[in-house]
Amino acid sequence: MPTRLLLLADTHVPKRAKALPDAVWRAVDEADLVVHAGDWVEPALLDALEGRSRSLLGVWGNNDGHELRRRLPEVARATADGIRLAVVHETGSSAGREARADAAFTDVDVLVFGHSHIPWDTVSPAGLRLLNPGSPTDRRRQPACTMMTAVADSGVLRDVTLVRVDRSRL
Repeated sequence: MPTRLLLLADTHVPKRAKALPDAVWRAVDEADLVVHAGDWVEPALLDALEGRSRSLLGVWGNNDGHELRRRLPEVARATADGIRLAVVHETGSSAGREARADAAFTDVDVLVFGHSHIPWDTVSPAGLRLLNPGSPTDRRRQPACTMMTAVADSGVLRDVTLVRVDRSRL
């Protein structure tokens, strides 16, 4: 059975937004696995996503304090319908990212990361798919707030979609 994925990062609740937008919560309800690539900011959001998600895979980010670092790893790994996933908050600068990821994540098919708030979807020379969903709450210099959805299906990642998030209904 295919696994519906929701990819999030850099939510920064409650510093950049008081709460996640309604569209994100609807996507959480539809997903089989929610992946969060760090910068939660407060443990209350982790608690809420743990309570509402069917399954949650997350890591801490550079803006996450002691409690989140105690509860979450720096790197998380899981397998979703034959796809080997890894999640990390930061991968460094965009220059050379694919080569660094190939060297550091030799045993995965997809690497989800955050930190920059800049959506990213590339494939490395070794075939590793790198995905950054952007941020659903803080667009920084991007045209919109974003998240990603995808489907893991018998070892194939398909339907990777960058989704614009409307922040007007917080």
